[in-house]
Amino acid sequence: MSEIKIENVTKRFGHFVAVNDVSLTVADHEFMVLLGPSGCGKTTLLRAIAGLGLADEGRISIGGREVTYLPPRERRISMVFQSYAIFPHMNVFDNIAFGLKMQKLNKTEIATRVRRAAELLHIETMLDRYPSKMSGGQRQRVAVARAIAMQSQVLLMDEPLSNLDALLRLEMRAELKRLLAELGATTIYVTHDQIEAMSMGDRIAVMRDGIIEQVDRPTTIYDFPANQFIGGFIGTPPMNFLEGQVRRDAERGSTVVRVGDHKLAPKAQMAPILAGYDGKPIIVGIRAESMETLSAPADDALRATVLVVEPLGSQNLLTVAFGTHRIKVSTHPSFETRADADVWLRFPADNIRWIDPDTKRALYV
Repeated sequence: MSEIKIENVTKRFGHFVAVNDVSLTVADHEFMVLLGPSGCGKTTLLRAIAGLGLADEGRISIGGREVTYLPPRERRISMVFQSYAIFPHMNVFDNIAFGLKMQKLNKTEIATRVRRAAELLHIETMLDRYPSKMSGGQRQRVAVARAIAMQSQVLLMDEPLSNLDALLRLEMRAELKRLLAELGATTIYVTHDQIEAMSMGDRIAVMRDGIIEQVDRPTTIYDFPANQFIGGFIGTPPMNFLEGQVRRDAERGSTVVRVGDHKLAPKAQMAPILAGYDGKPIIVGIRAESMETLSAPADDALRATVLVVEPLGSQNLLTVAFGTHRIKVSTHPSFETRADADVWLRFPADNIRWIDPDTKRALYV
């Protein structure tokens, strides 16, 4: 068992609270991603788990064994850093074998583990090569292989792909996901890249200002963000946010939300919740791909003017304006329009996310 349990962990640097009373459980064999902007505390939390920066408060256990104040070597973990952290004067074999030699394993066991790790990372033909003769991606594979060869119960990864170019990151994401699924290691992976988080993690813990805002599966966080920050942080492009006003529609006897001159009708389950905001503002959140885009007027569609058309191959990304709002709209590449043309947008009730303007928390049934 290699479950990781973090209970009420706080880490301070002077008066600055980098991690604030964080609790999180990572299940055995789970791939958990810590995601957030720079300075949110994700690396500090990872270092507390690794023992590289002891927590000021709280408890950390790995596999049911408390490790809060144990040194890193006694935590049975392996770690991969953002920088490759491999020894330039050693060849690939010796770099991968370094930790195993420190554990004083016999030569046969070391050779077996090194070759197995190298095969998994597709660098088995480079064991005699030195880092100066390798690309950045190959060096990062060596760092990952060294961690895997240790056969630790927990693997901690701190932005291991951030120094690679875009195409190599794409390749390495798929490789790492395959590899870690094969190994079945309990993994905590730190990144600020929400595409990495969405594509790789079993679950994502979104952090901001030293706290965890939401923990859930990637699709749930994308579709049902807990607050405006998460909706705006996750997704490319991020969620659109519009200013609305809740009104009681006397003619229909129902609650509607006015966005400019347009009325949005919430789904039936949300109407009683929004009724409590009658006469008050509300934030309307909707994804670029969640709107229906029409080239001709419709009674239930909002008129907007196209400012920019960005053809992206699989989609066209439009920047449109209506009133004081400017939003992003995703359309099928076959949808024909141009800058300065009018389009009409329909907002399906199931795709709208309603957000309290004071707390910034999303409202769900």
